[in-house]
Amino acid sequence: MSKLNIDKQESEFLNKAVTHWEKERLIDTELAQNLRDSYEVKGFDWMRLAKYSFWIALICGAIAVGSLIIDDRVINWLKSLYYTPDIVISIASAIIAAILFYFGKRWEKKFPEKVFSNEAIIFTGVLFTACCIAYLGKTFDNRSGHFSLLFLLSVFVYGFLAWRMDSRLIWLFALVSLGSWFGTETGYQTHWTYYFLGLNYPLRFVLFSIALVSSCYILKKQKWFDRFWELTYVVGLLYLFISLWLLSIFGNLGTMDKWWHIKQISLFYWGIISAVVAGSFMLFGLKTKDVIAREFGITFLLIFIYTKYFEYFWDNTNKTLFFAILGVSFWLIGRKAEKIWNFRSRGQVGNYPLKNTK
Repeated sequence: MSKLNIDKQESEFLNKAVTHWEKERLIDTELAQNLRDSYEVKGFDWMRLAKYSFWIALICGAIAVGSLIIDDRVINWLKSLYYTPDIVISIASAIIAAILFYFGKRWEKKFPEKVFSNEAIIFTGVLFTACCIAYLGKTFDNRSGHFSLLFLLSVFVYGFLAWRMDSRLIWLFALVSLGSWFGTETGYQTHWTYYFLGLNYPLRFVLFSIALVSSCYILKKQKWFDRFWELTYVVGLLYLFISLWLLSIFGNLGTMDKWWHIKQISLFYWGIISAVVAGSFMLFGLKTKDVIAREFGITFLLIFIYTKYFEYFWDNTNKTLFFAILGVSFWLIGRKAEKIWNFRSRGQVGNYPLKNTK
C-alpha cells in the first residue's frame, strides 16, 4: 500500500488525532499504528517550487525581451517595422495566440500533471490575444477616444475562450476586462469628468460589484457556470470591498484637492456603511457556512477598523501610546483566534466518526 505524502503540519495534526482516538479507546493500538504507518512527511514541496519557477521564468523572459529591445540592432529592426500595418500585427498576434491555445489545451489533456507549465502557455496566449485586440482597435480607430469598446470586445473574446477551453485563468481576464470596460465606459460617457450620475469611481464600482455578485447567484444553477462560479464570486467581492475601503477614505469626492481640504471625520458615515456591509457578510457567512463571504467579511472589517484608527489617531496620539494600543489589539485578536482554532481542532478530533474496533 502506498503511503499518503503530507507536509509536517498535517502530519502533526494526524498524530495528535490518532493519539487522541487511541487514548479514548475509539481505536486499538494495532489500528493506531497502522494509521501512523499509512502516511509520511514529504521532504520538499516540489509543487510550490514548480509554480514559482514558472512565474519567475515568465518574468525573466519579459526582462530578456526588454533587454533585447534595448540593443541598437534590434531598435533599428523595430524601426523598420514601424510602418507595418496594424491589421498585419493584429492577425499575426491572433495566429500566435491560436497556436499557443491549441498546444496548451492539447498538452493539458496529454500531461494533466504539468499544471503550471500548461498555465504558463495559456497565459502567454492571453497576452497575444490582448495584443491582437489592441492592434485591431488601432486599425479601426476613428479618433473618437471610445477605447472602452476594446475592453468590451475582450470580455466576449476571453469569455468565449474560457468557456471553450474550460479555463479559469482566461475567465479571470474576462472579469478584469469587464471591470475595465465599466470604468472606462462610464468615464467616456461623462467626457472623463469626475462623476457619473453623481457617483465617483469607487461608488460606481460598488454598484458594479453588487451586480456581479448578484449574477453569481442567478447563474449558480447553470451547469456551464459551475467551474467559474467561485472565481466570479471572489472577484465580485474583491471589487466590492476594495471599493468600499476607498469610499471609507475618500467618500464620494471626485478629486484629491477636495479631499485635502476637508476633515476626515466628516466622512465617518462611509466608514460605518463599509463596516456594516463587512459585518453583514461575516454574519451571513457564519450562518450559511459560506466560507468566502465569512473570510472577506472578517478580513475587511478589520481593515476598515484599523484604517479609521490610523486616520483619526495618527496625528493626535503619542506614537508610543499609538503603537502600544495597536500591538495590544493585535495580541487580543491573535489570542481570540487561537482559542477558536483550538476549540475547532478539539471538536473535529473528538467528533471524528470512527467506531470502536474492539
